[in-house]
Amino acid sequence: MRQIFILLFLVLTVQSVVGQSTKNPLLAKDAASQKKWVDSVYTSLTLTEKVGQLYMVQVMSNQDDTAKKNVLNQIKNHHIGGVIYSTGGPNRQAKLNNELQSFSKIPLLVGMDAEWGLSMRLDSTYAFPWNMTLGAIKNNKLVEQTGRQIGEHCKRLGVHFNFAPVVDINTNPKNPIIGNRSFGEDKDNVTEKALAFMKGMQDAGVLANAKHFPGHGDTDQDSHKTLPTIAFGAKRIDSVELYPYKKLIKEGLSSVMVAHLNVPSLERRKGYPSSLSKHIVTDILKERLAFQGLIFTDALTMKGAADFSETGDIDLAAFMAGNDVMLMSENVGIGTSKIVEACNKGKITEERLAHSVKKVLQAKYKVGLHKYQPVGLYNLSKDLNRLKDDILYEELLENAITVVKNKDDLLPIRQLETKNIAYVKLGDDTGSTFFNALKKYTKIHQIESDNLYGLIGKLKAYNTVVVGFHKSNESPWKSYQFSKQDIIWLKEIANNHTVILDAFVKPYALSELQNIDNIESIIVSYQNSKIAQQKSAQLIFGAIEAKGCLPVSVGDYFKAGEGIHINAIKRLGYTVPERVGIDSEKLNKIDAIAQRAVNGKMTPGIQLLVARKGKVIYNKNFGKHTYKGKEKVGFDDIYDVASLTKILATLPLLMELEEQGIVSLNTKLENILKDYKGTNKANVTIKTMLSHYARLRPWEPFYYRTLDTVTKRPSKKYYRKVRSDKFNIEVSKNLFLRTDYQDSIPKIIKESELLNRLKYRYSDFPYYILKKYIEGHYDRSLEELAQSHFYESLGANYTMYNPYHKISSKKIVPTEEDDYYRYQKVHGFVHDMGAAMQNGVGGHAGVFSNANDVAKIMQMYLQKGFYGGKRYLKNETIDKFNTCYYCNKNNRRGIGFDKPQLGDSGPTCGCLSMKSFGHSGFTGTYAWADPDKEIVYVFLANRTYPNAGKNLLLKENIRTDIQRLIYEAIID
Repeated sequence: MRQIFILLFLVLTVQSVVGQSTKNPLLAKDAASQKKWVDSVYTSLTLTEKVGQLYMVQVMSNQDDTAKKNVLNQIKNHHIGGVIYSTGGPNRQAKLNNELQSFSKIPLLVGMDAEWGLSMRLDSTYAFPWNMTLGAIKNNKLVEQTGRQIGEHCKRLGVHFNFAPVVDINTNPKNPIIGNRSFGEDKDNVTEKALAFMKGMQDAGVLANAKHFPGHGDTDQDSHKTLPTIAFGAKRIDSVELYPYKKLIKEGLSSVMVAHLNVPSLERRKGYPSSLSKHIVTDILKERLAFQGLIFTDALTMKGAADFSETGDIDLAAFMAGNDVMLMSENVGIGTSKIVEACNKGKITEERLAHSVKKVLQAKYKVGLHKYQPVGLYNLSKDLNRLKDDILYEELLENAITVVKNKDDLLPIRQLETKNIAYVKLGDDTGSTFFNALKKYTKIHQIESDNLYGLIGKLKAYNTVVVGFHKSNESPWKSYQFSKQDIIWLKEIANNHTVILDAFVKPYALSELQNIDNIESIIVSYQNSKIAQQKSAQLIFGAIEAKGCLPVSVGDYFKAGEGIHINAIKRLGYTVPERVGIDSEKLNKIDAIAQRAVNGKMTPGIQLLVARKGKVIYNKNFGKHTYKGKEKVGFDDIYDVASLTKILATLPLLMELEEQGIVSLNTKLENILKDYKGTNKANVTIKTMLSHYARLRPWEPFYYRTLDTVTKRPSKKYYRKVRSDKFNIEVSKNLFLRTDYQDSIPKIIKESELLNRLKYRYSDFPYYILKKYIEGHYDRSLEELAQSHFYESLGANYTMYNPYHKISSKKIVPTEEDDYYRYQKVHGFVHDMGAAMQNGVGGHAGVFSNANDVAKIMQMYLQKGFYGGKRYLKNETIDKFNTCYYCNKNNRRGIGFDKPQLGDSGPTCGCLSMKSFGHSGFTGTYAWADPDKEIVYVFLANRTYPNAGKNLLLKENIRTDIQRLIYEAIID
């Protein structure tokens, strides 16, 4: 048996020449100076001090004084070479580290387990995605950048060694300790990811560590608790488990951690840990793989090693096996004394001792400890939680999330007008971020019940169900399995509905499902972080692509490497400003202006949104519904958008008719409305009146004619407090106008005098006229048309006329305390009197919406009529209406759209392109889109509350000053 073992080793040695040309990864660029420093320090040390350099002890920054004194004792009396920090916080660790370093004769080498960032051990620090998530990413440059940014965090905190990356190939789904910590089951993918991670981290000046040698990926036991067995033969281990090490060593890997494993094919002594095996550590790692970097034991306090021998004996055995650094010894004093004794007795030669000690010193020089500087405390927390980290995290999740099933191309969800969507949460962790992100795209209700029967009953009203499976994101070791109830409920939901299952866990969870035939679409989002939930919702609705591929196989359902690529369909996404070339610090200056407007009582509250390049980058709320109220402005609150109605409702419907050839810009009123023949407006064209260049009067106080001439209150001739057939136009709560007055308003407009001079003069009249025409053409109300042609399919479910009858009044921002017409709070009813007299549905006013919905419509315009996979309007139609036809007449207007000023003053900041367009509203609203810079800006307010009075928002240039800040924040 021994002869076979030796023969096999020789064969493998001949086969592997990978290490013959490897270089010492611990050499610094100034190798000569490094050697001089290392030799000088080494010769200055006593034997005890030299042996002390081989030890790295565990330290916690949240430990008590007794524990700290113990560490100081290790430094002073046993001359330890380094520390490995565990739990605590960054500021506490920095202070403790500076203190410990001050007591050490030779600066301490500092290590940490920071596989997915410092948060693996420390609070208040950044957590990047786990390796399993990174394993789903095709673009290895992103993994490299992850390694680099983790390295930057480590370096900033004074950490020199990060015990990462894990290079274990997780071929066992039941592995209790590796799992999410592995890049996956495919050796090439694991190697590529580990190599990229290593390169990025070492480029940042932090030394990498590949673990757990010779491979911990195919075990079903935890070496922290026992000694797991790797039962495979040497050939399999060489071709699979050792594969990443060969590649990384060749590319300059700094260190390796040897695991506590029972590997019978590589170590003939039964139950002998790999960390203590000379054959594994020296013969294979150091000689066959020719690894010249530092070799660490895994923690010697782990049961896989600690149960093996007497205290101190394990340290000596580990060193004799070829390890350089004894990590977390049970007793440093006893361990060092046994190694010193072995040196004195000649069991350990000076050459062997120098080999390891000098490697430790080389590492110290390479990380700059020959010029040690304490960790700076200023801005430490900020430096460890940077905006660039959020940006990278977003990119990683966007590239990782994997669609593994997509029957009938259900994803991304299209034709929103046909979908009644419910969200059901399974699992024991929160899905609130996911649900809120889903709601940005269309109307979705969360359905809950204590029992399955109740749940299925409530779901009958829905044809599509998004099931989110949410488990704890606290650590990669947390439970990821479906409960028995989860499995039963999911099966029953899928039997009756179209289902999208989104699993915010590692892929293995799906293997527990008995059947997936009835689940139309399955997404693996890997983690339940807020960003993962946000990005997955965006993927479902086509704001981002699906790019990821599975890093592991899932039972018989899916194989590693599988993943369905899905294109985005140009719906608004949500991200941070820098990703679209905006400086967030400059952009956030908007806050001060908006707050000044609220504090200065220019408006009780504000909704603000900025999007660029199809991504919402700023969406904040300020103030309250009213000055004296308690209701703070929320994202799903809706405002009376006043004249934005013109471009949100009437104009797009007219554009449709124009591109269908039913009307043209030169169509005259007498051609579309017979009763205009023979009037003074017969020859007015759509082009001239929507350019506000048709001599039409600005407006008419229609309501004034219906007031009692004495009391100035609604006349009993025209109004009732109770609805009836004759009084059926609801102008406000418990106030109904005569039904036949609908005919009076068009008649007044038709018979009105024209202005004496032809010049630019803004007028509401064109939209009264067009409302009558459009409704007559379709024989449907403007409200129905706007909903069916645009809002429903756009997912603009917060956009509506007459919200008082449709949603809770708590979600509607009031517009005025009316003391001249309706004599009550105008809340949920349109503020504009003329629109109110048309049952709340005007062509010029009447729409309520929130900033997010308005942005969807403006983005549709910006994308030349395309949004969410649907072509609403043709490119040329948008261009035709977004043209200033009378600029030479000192009229800036497009067809329906407002345009930037031609002189010094006007509707914009004067700092954007003439291609830009938008509109403003009397209640304080404003929406603007700029094709050149790809910017959408939405400002919603109720500056008319409690009374219209002076327009301080306009006087103080609040909206345009904010617009200027947006443009000043552009960095590319």
